Amino acid sequence: GGTATGGDGKAVDVSAACGVLAAWDRTMDTGSRGALLFDRFWRKFNASVPAAERWKVPFSAADPVRTPNTLNTGAPGFARALADAVAELRAAGIALDSRLGEHQFVVRNGQRIAVPGGTEQLGVWNKVEPVWNAAQGGYTEVTTGSSHIQAVGWDGSRCPVARTLLTYAQSSNSKSPHFSDQTRLFSGEKWVTARFCEKDVLASPALRIVRVRER
Repeated sequence: GGTATGGDGKAVDVSAACGVLAAWDRTMDTGSRGALLFDRFWRKFNASVPAAERWKVPFSAADPVRTPNTLNTGAPGFARALADAVAELRAAGIALDSRLGEHQFVVRNGQRIAVPGGTEQLGVWNKVEPVWNAAQGGYTEVTTGSSHIQAVGWDGSRCPVARTLLTYAQSSNSKSPHFSDQTRLFSGEKWVTARFCEKDVLASPALRIVRVRER
């Protein structure tokens, strides 16, 4: 009937939430709608439903990649977790289809910077952990998560192809141009090109050569 009973025994209209989750793109990008709702639901579901009851097909050491699978929507606590997540967001004044980046962020020089990613409970490699504070209207600043990220590959040449990122940026000095530069790159899911071979270093448009001589 579109309702579920929350932990407080009250009926909650979850019909809109079902539509939001169905339309969710299943990413934790800053623009993802439904990601925040699923995040709050999944935390409650994990906290209230034993691991053995969460999946219709349990984990198998013989098939570790494809198991567990098929969420057990009939598990006691499943509907309650959804009801509590919906009630929680509504109490905080947060729309169920809010973009994740509107509520998952860091603050640099008084400006919010949206942050992608999620908790490892969601199976997200880009580990990000904000703090939920209902009294303050939802998540406060991200306190834990990805720091130095590096991806390296090869394209057939002698030099590796590398991309790096320091999510919290390179300087703790708020007046430095590097105080939030890579944090903003992280927000936009962009990389810094790592220049490994000398020819790549010399080709950098940002290259400055400083020669130091002993007097």
